[in-house]
Amino acid sequence: MAHNSTVLNQVVSFFKRHEFESLARKHHVGGSFRSFNRWTQFMALLVGQLSGRKTLRDLVENLAAQGQKLYHLGMKKVPRTTLARVNEEQPHQLYKELFHKMLGRCQAIAPKNRFKLNTKLFLLDATIIKLSLDVFPWATYQQKKGAVKLHVGLSADGYLPEFFDMTTGKEHEINWARALKLPAGSFAVFDRGYTDYTWYQTLTSNGIFFVARLKDNALVEYFKKRRGRKAKGVVS
Repeated sequence: MAHNSTVLNQVVSFFKRHEFESLARKHHVGGSFRSFNRWTQFMALLVGQLSGRKTLRDLVENLAAQGQKLYHLGMKKVPRTTLARVNEEQPHQLYKELFHKMLGRCQAIAPKNRFKLNTKLFLLDATIIKLSLDVFPWATYQQKKGAVKLHVGLSADGYLPEFFDMTTGKEHEINWARALKLPAGSFAVFDRGYTDYTWYQTLTSNGIFFVARLKDNALVEYFKKRRGRKAKGVVS
């Protein structure tokens, strides 16, 4: 009989089960599980993320409909109340450490950036993730809306995250950027949301180069101009 591996099974193969179980034992509180485990929780959350499930009930019903395929993922049955309790009580540090292990593995094989630079190139940006204030009352953003802001600094080597943090939606990205410890000689690229001329001077003083979009009302004085071909879109 021909065997066909599902896409989900191929994704899961990147995670070493023995490594995961070691982290699960390290980051466990309370008594041992009877008919559940952290691997089943991880697989359920992964399915929910990849398939766009909106609620735990929606997720559990979707998993039940695929019951015969769960065995091949090493999963146990997923009762909704059990999954909710494990999500609430078990520490998230398991997934934080798992992420860093996977990131290190990716960084080891990431290609170098395509630019003629002998130093690191960082791409800084932030994005808003909307949340319900009823569920996350601490995630203040607007009067009746909740959100968190994800701050990310990608390395152009493989476009992998080098710096990242999460704050409330109201936190301005420049506050996060000021705290970054960028290495001397590196380049940082960001948009107008990071405009802070004092920070620009700090970057310059620390030997860090940067590329940013100027605001329309910026007062610019050119100290030196170099001759050469202008790329399309370059004004001066």
